[in-house]
Amino acid sequence: MNLNPKFPLYLPGVKNGNNDNVSIIGASLREDVTTLGYFVSGNEGLHIKIQTNYPTKSFSSFSEILEKFIQENKLENVKRLGIAVPGPVMNGKSHPIRLGWNLDQEEYITKFGFEKADMLNDLEASAYGMALLEDSDLDPIYTSGHLEKGNVAIIAPGNGLGEAGYFFDGKYLRPFASEGGHSEFSPRTNVEVEFYQFLNNIYGIVSWENVLSKTGLFNIYRFLRDVKRHPEPEWLAERLTKGNFVQELFKAAMEEDVLICKIALDTFLEFLAREANNIALKLKATGGLLIAGDIPQSIREYINKENFYEKYKISDKMEEMLKSIPIYLIKNNNTALNGAALYTAYYQE
Repeated sequence: MNLNPKFPLYLPGVKNGNNDNVSIIGASLREDVTTLGYFVSGNEGLHIKIQTNYPTKSFSSFSEILEKFIQENKLENVKRLGIAVPGPVMNGKSHPIRLGWNLDQEEYITKFGFEKADMLNDLEASAYGMALLEDSDLDPIYTSGHLEKGNVAIIAPGNGLGEAGYFFDGKYLRPFASEGGHSEFSPRTNVEVEFYQFLNNIYGIVSWENVLSKTGLFNIYRFLRDVKRHPEPEWLAERLTKGNFVQELFKAAMEEDVLICKIALDTFLEFLAREANNIALKLKATGGLLIAGDIPQSIREYINKENFYEKYKISDKMEEMLKSIPIYLIKNNNTALNGAALYTAYYQE
């Protein structure tokens, strides 16, 4: 995997030969699945040799997963570790609420003998990982054909709502983390006020993550079913309970033309367009808007790009700026894993 020139990242160690042919373990920690990869650096890029998924809830700690990965693959003298975690990282430590684990990069250096370990918020790691995408991984929703110069925003609804950005320093893009998904949701219409009240009774403070995530999509669906009284077919109730909720909802909308499922997806996408508008404005993301995450990838065939763009560009005074921002849907789901490894390979000389 080589660096894509569309993402000129600030990686000061990329020209340093000491960072070539270095063995690296990259890790993407998630609520459901933790993915580990064994990489070797070189030619200003990465070569992945092994990739394995582990059910997160079957392990009591990340160390347990890491030890299993090393033993299973008979890895010796691995030099570096890069970890992407679903939560804020402070001074090399993190306690992601969804995982319930205490993570400390210094602990892994001591226990496993790495020369270097780095821990990043998963969306910050994904921002680095975008630099390893092929052009075919970028599905344009609206674009003039290339990424312009300027800051770039990333929004990624999945188990939670990830948000991050790149600061453009005039030459390089510098990724940074954000916890913007936990900012408060604001309704616009009377029906959305009803939806807000529905969520307020459940959560108290209603964040955008309560709307734009797997749980958020379920919240939209049950509001339509339980409050607005849209009928739910009996066969669908069982399927949604036993299967993958997002995929089953998508299939029912696409293949069975079930109205409540179509309205749920349409509502979710309108909210996604609204929050994409918010982050693009807050970051002045003239360099582009990237939409990642499990949900957009899972429902990509349902997305009407023109409708999404029309909802996205609505603004009080900034419509002209918003219309100049290219929008891409990311089709690769390994950006956090790859980005964590890329960071630990090349960020420092």
